[in-house]
Amino acid sequence: MSDAEEIDRLRARVAELEAERAAGAGTAPGVPPADRRSAWRSTAAGVMITLACVLAPLSVASVWASTVISDTDRYVETVAPIADDPDVQAAIADEVTVAIVENLDIDALTLEALGVLAEQDNMPPRVADALPALAVPLSQGIESFTHSQAERLLASPAFETVWDEVNRVAHTQVVTLLEGNEGGAVSAQDDTITLNLAPIIEQVKERLVDQGFELAARIPEIDRTFVLVESEAITSAQRGYVVLNALGAWLPFVAVGLFVGGVYAARNRRRALLRGSLGVVAAMVVLGAGLALARTFYVETTPAGILTAESAGNTFETLVRFLRSSLRAVAVLFLLLAVAAFVTGPSTGAVRTRGSVQRGLGSLRGSAEAAGWQTGPVGDWIYAHRGALRIATFLAGGLALMFWSQPTVWVVVGVAAIVVLVLLVIELLGRPPATAPAG
Repeated sequence: MSDAEEIDRLRARVAELEAERAAGAGTAPGVPPADRRSAWRSTAAGVMITLACVLAPLSVASVWASTVISDTDRYVETVAPIADDPDVQAAIADEVTVAIVENLDIDALTLEALGVLAEQDNMPPRVADALPALAVPLSQGIESFTHSQAERLLASPAFETVWDEVNRVAHTQVVTLLEGNEGGAVSAQDDTITLNLAPIIEQVKERLVDQGFELAARIPEIDRTFVLVESEAITSAQRGYVVLNALGAWLPFVAVGLFVGGVYAARNRRRALLRGSLGVVAAMVVLGAGLALARTFYVETTPAGILTAESAGNTFETLVRFLRSSLRAVAVLFLLLAVAAFVTGPSTGAVRTRGSVQRGLGSLRGSAEAAGWQTGPVGDWIYAHRGALRIATFLAGGLALMFWSQPTVWVVVGVAAIVVLVLLVIELLGRPPATAPAG
């Protein structure tokens, strides 16, 4: 065997040994351990950020379910504007009028009253013969009078009070209903949610008596219901509520933890923050689109005999308005984070933006010092601790949003503006140490 052949044989054997060692370690040959750890770290970061983006819309919905729908005060606040909807008022007025007229048996009462009048001794025969014909117009007049009193009540501030009381009492039953049970002031039968109108009918009864219609005092306690929702999606909504309400206490913290952990584990944290923030914004857009589809489905499946399409749409928007506000606030917050990650990056536009800001602050600082405004030791201290001050500013802004009850878009924008202003003040007041002149 020649020397060249021996060398080739040895090289092949070395290659085989390296392949076996790599296979035993579960990695490809020639990959340094540091690179393997970096690859696993990048993969873990990507998985965590992706999960955070997926959980973001679920977190917003779960907080809405647990803090708005499950809380009596927030629920009453949510449904309060529905009482101002003209279509809802008209539908309730119709239901109340029918209930009162049926229980008074207006047709029988008018016929009886007119019959008694016709039998009076001093009643002219021609008038007595004509009185029975007045039964229908008289019944219609009483019904119209009752309807007008119901409409006046529903358009008055008194109805808002009654509406709040009805919904406050019914809230426990609403939650029970969403949890899959039935009964009480609010119940669900055959994909229909109904509300007990007894308190509202009682108010109309009192108004009728006050207006001189003494027969209204004979109206018994009426158990009448009004259809709030009729949709095939009620069963699905019940299942969704149970899940979201159970997740509301901890899911947001899990999502935030995954997002922060993913950004921290990434090799390029700034890029991970940028992409992850845009992912959360996209998730909020998807949630908003889902709400739009749900609104369309609700409007199309609500019978016109219960609510008009416009009124059904307004009712849906009222019920989910806090959810919409929350998703918009989260979207704006992460959009601002994405902008911050971009501005701090190496792109030409970001570098120019930072340079312009620094030059502007330097010029402003120089003008102030030339005018006799010196920061002295305070400026030296701020400059030396500017990194910690920046972190503290970001933390303060994050805590403010975390503990703000139902932050809106303008709250997020306002907190972000304050954070930016404080950062600019830190840069402005932080006085770089003077460079010693060359000897």
